Amino acid sequence: MADATPATHQDLERTLAKVGYLADSRTALAAWLAIKLGKPLLLEGPAGVGKTDLARALAEGLSRPLVRLQCYEGLDEGKALYEWDYAKQMLYTQLLRDAVAGKTQGAANLTEAAAAIGDAESVLFGPKFLLARPLLQALTSDVPVVLLIDEVDRADPELEAFLLEILAENQATIPEMGTIKAKHIPLVLLTTNATRDMTDALRRRCLHAFLDYPPPSRELAILELRVPGIGEALAAQLVAFVSDVRKLELRKAPSIAETLDWARALVTLGASALGSELARETLGVLMKHEEDRVKAEAALPKPAPTSP
Repeated sequence: MADATPATHQDLERTLAKVGYLADSRTALAAWLAIKLGKPLLLEGPAGVGKTDLARALAEGLSRPLVRLQCYEGLDEGKALYEWDYAKQMLYTQLLRDAVAGKTQGAANLTEAAAAIGDAESVLFGPKFLLARPLLQALTSDVPVVLLIDEVDRADPELEAFLLEILAENQATIPEMGTIKAKHIPLVLLTTNATRDMTDALRRRCLHAFLDYPPPSRELAILELRVPGIGEALAAQLVAFVSDVRKLELRKAPSIAETLDWARALVTLGASALGSELARETLGVLMKHEEDRVKAEAALPKPAPTSP
């Protein structure tokens, strides 16, 4: 798989657009520098502004596999980096017990027996018994990958300390095997919705980009790109309405993905404008809490009065 790294950040911006991601120039520049400098990129911003989708678009645009680590409370290195295949180790132990018995025959004590089978430990704790999780998969991949560490703020702070070696040195240490260096430096993207602050140690090792809700002109372009068949009038009304709704006091502001879902729903149902009963009935596609839906409904354009 050839790695098509764009020559400039403007080229990267155009590459992302070709795979359906309209990045602003600052985000494209941050991503391009992360590629060229071999540095991780920390993406912060509200939920639903395209942080995760940027990783998808970079993987597609650069022709790289996407390796994703979804973070959650309680995530540990056994799920993030590696763990040993204990069932396979036990099976091999049973199969090799006669060989082990032969090696220890004649040993006067446990110390001599342990010395006689010293090599067995290195056999049982070798690559054959290692289960690679996303972080190790990214380091040992035969081709460059995009490594997405998604919603890192949901994981325990201890995970950040565990990540530092990988982020700073593109390597990981496995006690039984030693240090494993990356075959190819992965493009690492970490996303956070700011449910808690990241440590200075993690920030120091990363480039940084803040992704916010797009301005209306760019959200309109996203709609026209991602929702085939949407009329210009409906697209413009949708963008203006969603922009106004995001200014309300809401439990959850509508994301770009939810705007796209609502637009697709309205196009599927044949709507050509907002303010109709159809728009009101489908508002639950955009708003995910009832109190938010009520506030948004009040903001919908009022139908024009009919002549007597």
